[in-house]
Amino acid sequence: MGGKRFGVLLCAEDSEYVKTKYGGYFGVFVEMLAEQGETWDMYRVVAGELPGDEEIGLSDGFVITGSCNDAHGNDAWICNLLNLIKKLDSMKKRLLGICFGHQILGRALGGRIGRAHSGWDIGITTIHLSSPMRVSSSSSKVFPSTFDIPTALSVIECHQDEMLELPPKAEVMAWSNKTGIEMFRHGDNIMGIQGHPEYTKDILLHLVDRLLHRNLISEEYATDVKARMEACEPDRKALKQLCISFFKGRL
Repeated sequence: MGGKRFGVLLCAEDSEYVKTKYGGYFGVFVEMLAEQGETWDMYRVVAGELPGDEEIGLSDGFVITGSCNDAHGNDAWICNLLNLIKKLDSMKKRLLGICFGHQILGRALGGRIGRAHSGWDIGITTIHLSSPMRVSSSSSKVFPSTFDIPTALSVIECHQDEMLELPPKAEVMAWSNKTGIEMFRHGDNIMGIQGHPEYTKDILLHLVDRLLHRNLISEEYATDVKARMEACEPDRKALKQLCISFFKGRL
């Protein structure tokens, strides 16, 4: 019997920097989530590449990545992705959405997304785990027994959109002072995270420079983000464990 099979639905074009240093965003996600014996496939959804019926049938789950595009947009590839999400959900495939992926999952399931009222959120943000999340996290199935169950986690963020209203039957897993829905869960098979558990500080710093170069943020804001980032570290190990536990059906 073969090992599990997962796919990365790539919603962004790789920068040359990330491609060269990390093997693209596909390499970044595989580094965070892959375990021994698994097969991982990549689908460049942003370029119109979607898994076919046979590939879907063979897959246990899919990760939906971040993107420079708006999840509330109506580009052809975004509409195709919305239809794919509905199909995957009907088949109860595991879906993990990150940033844009988090938002597009919310939209596909009937939630409301749009521009964040408070503007850009770039840097390392403290998110607070909701009580049901902390209760369900108390078993070693989620975190190793040597790990103290957190009430809060620090996660790298880079977004100007957010989920404004939950989809029906979904529940908030985490919130922050800036964003009301930092994480959500829908049934046993779908989870969205507004932050970037897969990012390193290095990736974010490179992204800040790209946003500045494209005049999407001011030089003053970029300088402030970099200064604040030096003062803290994201909880990458705990976030990785949380993502793996959900995605592999252990949560």
